Amino acid sequence: MIAHLRGKLMEALPTRVTVDVGGVGYEALIPVSSYERLPPPGGEVLLLTHLAVREDAHVLYGFMTARERDLFRMLIQHVSGVGPKLALNVLSGMSPEAFRAAVASGDVKALSRINGVGKKTAERIVVELRDKMGGAEAMPVEAGRAISGPKDQKLNDAVSALLALGFKQAEALSMIKRAWNALGAEAGVEELVRAALRQGR
Repeated sequence: MIAHLRGKLMEALPTRVTVDVGGVGYEALIPVSSYERLPPPGGEVLLLTHLAVREDAHVLYGFMTARERDLFRMLIQHVSGVGPKLALNVLSGMSPEAFRAAVASGDVKALSRINGVGKKTAERIVVELRDKMGGAEAMPVEAGRAISGPKDQKLNDAVSALLALGFKQAEALSMIKRAWNALGAEAGVEELVRAALRQGR
């Protein structure tokens, strides 16, 4: 099993990258969500990977975050009828956080809008993953709310950091919102978290 690749990014397309590791070029298929996080070609990249072994090929899939890889594996391992290609479509169609929100709230309509995911597949995803992903209280963002831009992603990452520190969903969200209002839109995730911890519950 190849767990990750660390090397020079030689080529980057929205669905595929080539990484040079010690003179060997590894090609990996990626979701659009990972493409947006890649460094410029020529820069060093750390790509988390999943190796799918088929009778006719060994296919490497790459991800810029553990969250993306975890969701990819959950989809292909626990949802019947969902293979690697469709799992990549899911990651390209919505962020892991928005996906979790859709599953927790049973939003079949939102899932059906993803390329290649029909109503029946969306319903299967909700039924087979809802218990595994946890309910709405486990989500880093408010139930049913899709992440749509940099601000939402930043807020979600900051809330997730507080959840990892042991705070409850409601208090973490409240703390980050207060920090956001105090610091403004230019604040980074680390600044938001530090400000939230300073302000307290």
